Amino acid sequence: MRQMLWHAGVCYNHQTMSEKFYLTTPLYYVNDVPHIGHSYTTIAADVLARYKRLKGYDVWFLTGTDEHGQKIAIAAEENKKTSQEHVDMVVERFKGVWEKLGISYDDFIRTTETRHTEVVQKIFSRLKEQGDLYKGEYEGWYCTPCETFWADNQLILKDGKNFCPDCGRETQKLKEETYFFKLSKYQDQLLAYIDANPDFIQPPSRKHEIVNFIKQGLRDLSVTRTTFTWGVPIPDDPKHVVYVWFDALINYISALGYPDGEKFKKYWPADVHLMGKEIVRFHAVIWPAMLLALGVPLPKRVFGHGWWTVEGEKMSKSKGNVVDPIALAEDYGVDAVRYFILKAVPFGADGDFSYKNLFTTYNADLANDLGNLVHRSLTMVEKYFGGEIPETDNPAMDDLSKELLQARADLGAKVEKHMQELAFSLALGDIWELIGKANTYIEREAPWNLKKAGKEKELAAFINNLASVLATVAFFVAPFIFTTGEKIFLALGIKNHEELALILASDQPGKQIAHKKVCKGEPLFPRREA
Repeated sequence: MRQMLWHAGVCYNHQTMSEKFYLTTPLYYVNDVPHIGHSYTTIAADVLARYKRLKGYDVWFLTGTDEHGQKIAIAAEENKKTSQEHVDMVVERFKGVWEKLGISYDDFIRTTETRHTEVVQKIFSRLKEQGDLYKGEYEGWYCTPCETFWADNQLILKDGKNFCPDCGRETQKLKEETYFFKLSKYQDQLLAYIDANPDFIQPPSRKHEIVNFIKQGLRDLSVTRTTFTWGVPIPDDPKHVVYVWFDALINYISALGYPDGEKFKKYWPADVHLMGKEIVRFHAVIWPAMLLALGVPLPKRVFGHGWWTVEGEKMSKSKGNVVDPIALAEDYGVDAVRYFILKAVPFGADGDFSYKNLFTTYNADLANDLGNLVHRSLTMVEKYFGGEIPETDNPAMDDLSKELLQARADLGAKVEKHMQELAFSLALGDIWELIGKANTYIEREAPWNLKKAGKEKELAAFINNLASVLATVAFFVAPFIFTTGEKIFLALGIKNHEELALILASDQPGKQIAHKKVCKGEPLFPRREA
C-alpha cells in the first residue's frame, strides 16, 4: 500500500511498499581515465535516481566498470602492469570522479568480480546446452578499440584498407575458433518487440537506426576469443574466453543476483538503460536477444544520448582537448558542472562543450538568476521582518501574486512530464522560468515601496509568497544541484528533505513555512570575472 500526499507535483510518501525503479549506466571501459562523456551519462542517471527517490520510488541505481578484453590487456602491457593491476588502478579513478560529482549509485559492479563471472559462466553454459551457442570458426574483420566485429559490407574502404565505421580506425582480419550465439534466430522476435513497445528505444532517431540495422539481416555473433586470455574463461573449454560485450552486458542482471537473488526478483526488468548513442546497438539488439534466449523479460527502455565535442572539435587525447570533470568541478563547483552539462544540450542530441558557454551560463543562470533571487529574498526577510518569514491570510493579494503562485503550483506537473521523457534541459528550463517570474515579481511589486507606504499586510504576503517559491525551487533543483537545493531549504529554516516535502505537499505551503527563521549566509554562486 502507498499513502501519499500530493500538491504541486510534490509527493511525501508514507509507505510500506514502494514502486521500484531500476536504472543503469553502461559499464565504463577502463582502458582510460573518465572524461566529460562518461560524466554526462552518469550525472544524468544520478539526477534521474535522485528525482525518483524524491517522488517516493524504491530506486536501485547501478554503475560499474567493464574490465576484460584485448584492449585492456594491451593497455596493461604498455603500462608494464598485469591486467588486474591495471584495472584496479583505473577503477579507483572512476570511483573518485563519481564521489567528487556526488553520484549516488546503489551498486558498483566490476566484471572481474566473482559474483559477475560466475553468472556469465552459468549463462554461457545454459545457452550452450539449449542450442543457442555452437562452436565454429570466425573469419572476418575486428576493431580492437571498439571490441567490435564487422561484416565486409559495413566497413569503410580507404586506400585498400578496411576501417571501422564507428571509430574510423583500421580493422584487423581475424581467423580463429569461436563459439557463435544464434543472434539471427531472434531477428523477427526483436522486430516484433520493438514494434509492440514503441518507447523501448529512444530517442526516435536511435530506434529508426536500430530497426534498419536489424532489417538488413542479423548474423550469428562470435562470442568467444582464443587469441588472448584476459576474460571470463569457459569452464569446459578454457582456451576460450567470453567476448567482452557478451560478458559486460550480463552485468545488469548479475549485479542483482540472477537468477534467484532477491534483488533480481524485485528490480528486474530495468526501467531504463542510459548510454551514449555509439553503444545503443549492443543494448537494443544483442542484449535483448540474449534475454529472449534466457526467457528473461526485456528492459523497458534503452536511451542513447548524443556525443560531446569540445570547442567544435571531436574530443581526443591526441588533440589534448579531453575535458577533465574533476578539474571543472574544482574550478566551478560540482553543482555548476552538473547544471551546465544537462542544461546546455537536449538529452539525446549532440552537443558542444565550450568554456565560454560554461562561464556565461554560470553567471547568467546560477549567479544572477538563482543566486541573486535567494540572496535578496532572504535579505528582505531579515530587513523587513527580523529574519522570520511572516504569516499571511491573503497570499493571492493581486494579479501578480496569483500569477506567481499559479506558476509555483504548475511546476511539479511540468517537471514530471519532462523527467518521464528524460528531457532534463526542459525540466531545468521550467524551474528557471519560475525563478525568472520570482525575480520579475520582486521588481514589479517593489517591496521597498510597500514598506514606505506602510502596507505591512501586503509586504508580509509578498515575502511569504517568495519564501514558498524558494522552497519549491529547492525541492525541484535538488536532483540536479543537490548541494544548492539543500542550502536553500536550510536557509529557509527547513530542517531536512522530509520537512520540505511535507510543507510543499500541503495545500497551503505559505502557512507551513510561516515563522521559520531564515539564515541568509553567503551568496550561493559568487559572480565570476572574466
